[in-house]
Amino acid sequence: MLRFKSIISRIVFLHIVAVAITSILMSLALSWLLSFATDNIHDKAMQEQAVSVGNRLGLDSDGRLQLDLPLDLLGLYSQAYGRYSYAVIDDKGTVLFSSLPDHTALFPADTRQAPVEFLHHRRGNATVFGASVKKTIGDQTVWIQTGEDLANRDVLTDDIVADFYRNVGWITLPILLVLLLADIAIFRRALRPLREASEIAEGIAPERPGVRLPTEAIPREVRPLVSAVNQGLDRLEEGFRIQRDFTADAAHELRTPLAVLRSRIDLLEDPKMGDALRHDVDGMAHIISQLLDIAELDTLALQPGEKADLQAVAAGIAEFVAPLALAQGKDIALSGPTEPVWVRGNAEMLGRAIRNLAENAINHTAPGSTVEFVVEDNGTINVLDRGPGIGEDERKLIFRRFWRRDRRKQGSTGLGLSIVQRIAELHSASITVENREPSGACFSLKFVALKS
Repeated sequence: MLRFKSIISRIVFLHIVAVAITSILMSLALSWLLSFATDNIHDKAMQEQAVSVGNRLGLDSDGRLQLDLPLDLLGLYSQAYGRYSYAVIDDKGTVLFSSLPDHTALFPADTRQAPVEFLHHRRGNATVFGASVKKTIGDQTVWIQTGEDLANRDVLTDDIVADFYRNVGWITLPILLVLLLADIAIFRRALRPLREASEIAEGIAPERPGVRLPTEAIPREVRPLVSAVNQGLDRLEEGFRIQRDFTADAAHELRTPLAVLRSRIDLLEDPKMGDALRHDVDGMAHIISQLLDIAELDTLALQPGEKADLQAVAAGIAEFVAPLALAQGKDIALSGPTEPVWVRGNAEMLGRAIRNLAENAINHTAPGSTVEFVVEDNGTINVLDRGPGIGEDERKLIFRRFWRRDRRKQGSTGLGLSIVQRIAELHSASITVENREPSGACFSLKFVALKS
């Protein structure tokens, strides 16, 4: 069984099959109608000939039947012409008059019961088809038979019947092609609302949860499906909202207990234990801060015309993370143009993305090495480290939430790079990852550059 991926191709194929079947049935029906009409014309002609012959019958002075045919009828029924013939039979079956050489009846099987009968009889290699008409003259009843040899039937009628299928075929084929082209155009136009709805559906994403498929122009047969999809999207949006609100509320609620816990840690008499607990609390606070970032990003809408100086943002983040890097024996370096590099975006969100890349680089770079910030005029910022690099099989995994290469390693939540990717999506930016030689990785964020 054929399978079609396109509705149009399926409809067109089924339509071709339907039109082909219809054409065949129509040809057969028209052929039958033509034959029926031809037979009716022939029956009427034979009946009229019988009536015409009957009008030439009369009684002589002795009361006997006489047939007086004019010259035109004598030529019509002559043996030389051989196309038409007649016979007159009385009520006893005796042949009174006949144009046949053997002076016999045209239709021996004539029952002579109905006023008019249409008969046919096989005579040698020919088939005679004609009519038998009853007529009463005086007190005598006769039946006048007239017939036509089908081998000599009207040439025009024969040609029409014989060539009917061929002629109909030549006419039907171009009509079918024109109809097919018209159907394709009609189907494409009818399905245009579905194509437009599919284009809108391609734009539905977590950052645009409120987009819905239009139902006004959708065909009535498909509208229930589109409405069901919209209802499903409503439920998904509500689920996202509940999850986002829960994350934000939980993060907010945890901040106060952590602040209280940190103040109590400061009262501990054992400095080593206090430092260890304070490190753990800072890690929890970092996780909560990232959860709040994620919740905020889910509701962020970039304002039209909003722009930021990428060079200034990178400089601020480099200054912010420098103490963290120095505490671990690592350096921070910033390079780029001296003039502002304007890009389309929110300065605070750009800073969060660069800060997450910087913290990730500091955590993975080797002690004694440098984490570099390189800003380019085209709106790109590169964050380079001297860590182990990123394997080809891990480059798609590192942007998943809570993914970590080594889950036993502490100090990493697996949220930083997912936040970077989300910010890049909101700013229509691209993010790429390349390894460095001999070791290390380079994360590049390219934003939409603006003219200064």
